[in-house]
Amino acid sequence: MNDTPEAATAANRAATRRYVDAWLAGDFPAMMATYADGFIVHWFGDNPFAKTYQGKAEAIPALMAFTQRTGRRLVDIVDVTAGPARAVVIVREAITVGGVEHEVERALVYRVEAGLLAECWVYDQDQRLIDAALSS
Repeated sequence: MNDTPEAATAANRAATRRYVDAWLAGDFPAMMATYADGFIVHWFGDNPFAKTYQGKAEAIPALMAFTQRTGRRLVDIVDVTAGPARAVVIVREAITVGGVEHEVERALVYRVEAGLLAECWVYDQDQRLIDAALSS
């Protein structure tokens, strides 16, 4: 546990920075190592993926299936920020819907625990586009 808000903020920023650096490097094993075993993902929308995934064993296959379904690829890390309670990574990703590639921004809000990403809420700039991509 971090004793001060400043220490908690630094720990949250460091955890998300490790994740982002691995993502930028294309180092999938290092990315997965930033997730706690109990990693939880909350996906929203009106599509077959919209639910809460509990634990790495459920979350990682869902993330991989999302990538397969959409052809998703990272375009840019827009921003990484943190406070004492949460860290946020804003990304720009390309996804393919109906054979057409689109770029969307996504906000990934993380709760960090013991230096690992423990929970994520995914907020999409264009939820209707994500729903169409995942429902086709």
